[in-house]
Amino acid sequence: MNEASARRKPNEQPVLLDTELDHLPPELRWREWMGRVEAVIFAASDPVPREVLARVVGKNCNLELIIDDIRAEFAGRPHELVAVAGGWQHRTKIFGDAIRAAFGTAAGEGQKNCRRRRRWF
Repeated sequence: MNEASARRKPNEQPVLLDTELDHLPPELRWREWMGRVEAVIFAASDPVPREVLARVVGKNCNLELIIDDIRAEFAGRPHELVAVAGGWQHRTKIFGDAIRAAFGTAAGEGQKNCRRRRRWF
């Protein structure tokens, strides 16, 4: 049993999500899908596999192109989407020293303290 189903009350139905978004023009639909994929990856503490991301976009959505567009928007920012362990993860780029300094940990120690664990659901 996953965490979401454990919190659900016995008669509570799972959330239904309009993944096709047929009411939106193509460009707005694409932007909504990008936002959903980015939000799911950002909220997860572990790499998010393609199968999970596919749950929040339309059946004909090309997830690889969505990821490419998100990564392009991150160009020049201190964070990026990276392919890790068969999924996607939101990570900082080259600012490890600054992050360790902010949290008061030495290089190589306290790795868990440097990596924010996010739980939004």
